[in-house]
Amino acid sequence: MKHKGSCHCGQVAFEVAGEIGTAVACNCSMCQRKGSLLWFVPRDSFNLLTPEEAASTYLFNKHLIRHRFCPTCGIHPYADGTDPQGNAMAAINLRCIEGIDLDAVKVTHYDGRSR
Repeated sequence: MKHKGSCHCGQVAFEVAGEIGTAVACNCSMCQRKGSLLWFVPRDSFNLLTPEEAASTYLFNKHLIRHRFCPTCGIHPYADGTDPQGNAMAAINLRCIEGIDLDAVKVTHYDGRSR
């Protein structure tokens, strides 16, 4: 199934293919402040509909994850990086996906603060 999403103003828009099973709520210093619910997918399942330059990038800690955000409205719709096996991944902020029932998504809590 394809899902569409965007930042608040629409300057950063995307499609992502897959079935939303679970989301991750991380308590690291970045994710806790953003309040994201993250759905991890292979990067090739994620397709930007707007130019890559439309999103700004924030790196912190080990600089392994590119936290992407809209410089206009400030919303963080996705991040990208690699999983422990070296596969390219995207972390989709489910709060930016259109028309899904977030209450129906099982949330797993991840202790990123201690890592």
